[in-house]
Amino acid sequence: MDDLRLVERIRQGEEAAFAALFERHKASVFRYAVHMRGGDPALAEDVVQEVFLAFLRQLERFDAARGTVQAYLLGITRRQVLKQLDDVRDEDSLDGVDCPSVDSDPLEHLTRAEATARVRQAIAVLPPAYREAIVLCELNDLDYVTAAAVMHCAVGTVRSRLHRARARLASGLAAAQTAEKVSSRG
Repeated sequence: MDDLRLVERIRQGEEAAFAALFERHKASVFRYAVHMRGGDPALAEDVVQEVFLAFLRQLERFDAARGTVQAYLLGITRRQVLKQLDDVRDEDSLDGVDCPSVDSDPLEHLTRAEATARVRQAIAVLPPAYREAIVLCELNDLDYVTAAAVMHCAVGTVRSRLHRARARLASGLAAAQTAEKVSSRG
């Protein structure tokens, strides 16, 4: 069942429809929140709950002609994150999120976890506009048009920010790898 049909069923009071919509979109809301909040999964979980509660409270405002359900939810997520950032004014948290591995090889798990932590740190130190472009387009697989709707900017701006973000990530990760090699020799 598509998102629009689920929204109609939610409007009719069907709880199972809301559960299905939640399951379908909670991961993208969480990814956006965790990366925009500096990697803190507890804060991201709070954002997820707030987003879906806000969605229910303002369900009548959703207009499919203005965008997809995912874009609408990510727009709510963006407002929640910006509100929290305004309240806290602390973007320096670089705590990583553990990513459990299905592999049984502890060395491979450690290597993968270290690489994941480096990427998360590199994303966390990007300027917020670049971080947002990476999180929406690369981590949530949104197309440029949908990302532009979420970010309230032009498609060209999304492309530009994404290009600059990728360049900064590449140079940041290369510098971190070089520094790691130098420190392991000495």
